[in-house]
Amino acid sequence: MTSGDEVSAATSVSVPGGVSARARIGSGGARRWPVPRGRAGSPVVLVVAGSACISASAVFMKLSGTNAGTGAFLRCALALFVLVPLAWREVRRIGPRSLRHQLMDLGAGVLLGVDMVFWAASVLTVGASVATVLLNVQVVVFPLLARLVSGTRLSGRFVLMAPLMLAGVALASGAIGHPQAGSDPVAGVAFGTAAGVAYAGYLFLMRLGGGREHTLLPVCVSTAAAAATAALMGGLWTGITLNPGWPAWGWLVTLALVGQVLAWLLITSALPGLAPNVGAALLLLQPVMAFGLGMAIGERPTLTQAAGCALVVAAVWHNSRPRRARRPAPGRRPTRG
Repeated sequence: MTSGDEVSAATSVSVPGGVSARARIGSGGARRWPVPRGRAGSPVVLVVAGSACISASAVFMKLSGTNAGTGAFLRCALALFVLVPLAWREVRRIGPRSLRHQLMDLGAGVLLGVDMVFWAASVLTVGASVATVLLNVQVVVFPLLARLVSGTRLSGRFVLMAPLMLAGVALASGAIGHPQAGSDPVAGVAFGTAAGVAYAGYLFLMRLGGGREHTLLPVCVSTAAAAATAALMGGLWTGITLNPGWPAWGWLVTLALVGQVLAWLLITSALPGLAPNVGAALLLLQPVMAFGLGMAIGERPTLTQAAGCALVVAAVWHNSRPRRARRPAPGRRPTRG
C-alpha cells in the first residue's frame, strides 16, 4: 500500500454496521469519473442520501432506549434478513468466495462487532452527535496499523493532522473543556476510541480481502460475525434483551434497514462514479449531519465540544485532500524517464 491508503481510510464510511466504501474510492489510476449532476439518481444525490442514512444511525440507537449490547446485536441480526438473500443471489450468479477471503471477512466481522458495541456505548454516554464524530479516530489508527503491518510510509500531512485530530476528539468528548450536562466524557472518549480502533482493524482486513468480484457476500459474512461477537460481548458486559418491546423494535428495525442496508446500497453504488476527492468531501457530511440531528432530539453540546467536532472534521478533510502534482520550475523541461 501507499500513502493513498491514508486517504482511503479518511474516506471510508465511518459507520459501524458493515458499510465500507474502502474499495470504491482512493483507487487512483487513470480512470475518468463523470461530472456529478444534481439530479435524482446521480452519484452526488445518492452519496448525500446515504450519508443522511448513516448520520441518523446514532439517533436511532439513542431513541431505541436499549443498552449497547442489545442495540449492537439486534441491528446486525435484523440486517441479515435482507443481506442473506442478496448474498445468496450473488453467490449463485458469480460463484462462491474463496475460503481464505471468507476467513478474512469473519475476522473483520469480529472487529466490527466489537466496534458496534463500543460505538453504541459511546452514543449512550456522550450523545449521538458527538459519538459519530469520535468514531473518526479510525482515520488516525488506520495508517498506523498499515505502518505496523505492511511498512506503509506515513506522510507528512498525516503526521501534522494526527495531533490535531486527537485534540479535537478530546474537546468533542468533553474530556477537555466543558462537557454536556449528564454526559460521561472519560467513558465516552474511551468507548469512542475503542470503537475507532476496532473499526480501523475491520477496514484493514476488508481491504486485504477486497478487490474481488463479490461485494454483498463479504458484507453479509462480516455482519453475521459481528452479530455473534456483539451477542457474546454484550451478553457478558451489558446483558442482551431479546424482546425490548415497542417503540424499541421500531427504532432498531429502522437502524438496521436505513442506517445499515440502505446506506450501504446507496453509497457503494454511487462512489465508483465520483472522483476520490469528491467522494471524500461528501462523506464528511456524515458527522455534520449527525451533529445537527443530535441537536434536533434535544442534545446540547457545549461550545468547546462543538469546536472539537469542527476540528475533527477539518482534520479529516485536510487529510483526504488530493495532493497537487508538482509543476516543473519555469524554464526547465521535465525529464523523460
